Amino acid sequence: MEVRLPDLALKRIFSFLDVFSLLQVSQVNKDWNRVADSNYLWRAHSLQRWDCSNVTDQHLGAYTWKQFFLHQRRKELRLSLAQPDNFTYKITKNTAYEAGLAYFSGNSFTMDEQEKSIICSVSPKKELCAWDVQEGTMIWSSPVQKFQFSNLVTLPQMHLVITEDMSKMIKVWNCQDRDPVAAFPMPETCYCMEAHLTKDGPFLMVGDTAGDIYTFTLPELREVSKVTAFQCAIVLLRCSPDKKWVFACGTYGCAFPQVFFAEDLLRPSEGSAPLSTFLPHKFCTTACWNPKKKNRITLMSENGEISHFQLAPHLKCPFWIGASDGYLVVFPSGPYLLLFSITGVLLRRFQDHQTPIDNFWVDALYVLTTSEDSVHLYLWEEGGCPPYLRSCCHLDNTWRDHAPHGFISCVMCDNTSIVLKVRNITESSILVMYSFNM
Repeated sequence: MEVRLPDLALKRIFSFLDVFSLLQVSQVNKDWNRVADSNYLWRAHSLQRWDCSNVTDQHLGAYTWKQFFLHQRRKELRLSLAQPDNFTYKITKNTAYEAGLAYFSGNSFTMDEQEKSIICSVSPKKELCAWDVQEGTMIWSSPVQKFQFSNLVTLPQMHLVITEDMSKMIKVWNCQDRDPVAAFPMPETCYCMEAHLTKDGPFLMVGDTAGDIYTFTLPELREVSKVTAFQCAIVLLRCSPDKKWVFACGTYGCAFPQVFFAEDLLRPSEGSAPLSTFLPHKFCTTACWNPKKKNRITLMSENGEISHFQLAPHLKCPFWIGASDGYLVVFPSGPYLLLFSITGVLLRRFQDHQTPIDNFWVDALYVLTTSEDSVHLYLWEEGGCPPYLRSCCHLDNTWRDHAPHGFISCVMCDNTSIVLKVRNITESSILVMYSFNM
């Protein structure tokens, strides 16, 4: 006698399955297929893999969450399977300043196959500029400012750019109007800024040289809270992927880093201090939240200690680290990219460069490394299965003919492009924009 489980029970059971298993059970029979294709399950998988909380059923229109998930995965896999011939590159001459570089478009979550990658940079002429990566053309620039920009972040979900200039003025731009949407004069210089879209709305968090964390609403820059975290400058400010925690680190080794409960900064209670805790990790030099384990953070100290293990003496302490699922740590060392478990076991040693890696970038999907000779792309494997990180596309630095004395000072990517900032010794920096065509 066949026993049929209620849809609610099946949905609960299927919620524990990974994507591959969910696709398998959908082929058992019509009832299982109907439940396994539900928007509830596929939206949960989408939110777990991407920061797409701003995507609603209205945005999807006639598409289902399953179609959305599979579409986004296809875009990722196409880039991971790309060959050098699938890329074209554009070079902008003497158009960048060493103040910041960020995607204005981000990894766009649309069903459109003709997506555009937009990057924001600062020009030597004291302008904020937006570039179409595929065309290699400037599509917008601000008026020339009185002071040069010193900091730049973007909030792609809201199509906003936030800058700070040498006069300590914070400005919000939408890259459509010539003038800023809002401005706020800071009492102290800001070393770090973070912009995020939360369930309470869009916010900007700023860490200054006095050790204070400011929180502002966006785009109007209304001050929400000010919290003194240290008696020294804040050099690191990181918000967790689920927007529940804020990590802050000061300049002096005697100050332990702190983690604040974000809601207390976003909605402060009068007369009560925000909930926070110190992390027993002195001399912290960099940190990253683990994108697939929302409440885990990996720290690097100047003595080579990475959270739960100590680097071998022959390994130079890296400037950058990245993490994936809470158990994997990746960082460059010389020409190698090293993948460790959080307990200190070396899992993989990639040697895709002939010369030392001089820049590094990582997010929940990709890892990018650059050297004098090339750019290399890696992809995190779905589900954290061996080999965990897959070596993908290798691009030789053919642009070096145009900038023979340049070195890469910044690199980043989205699903359709890779962008480099190349600093020249005698001239202003240039942008090298690779667009993926496949």
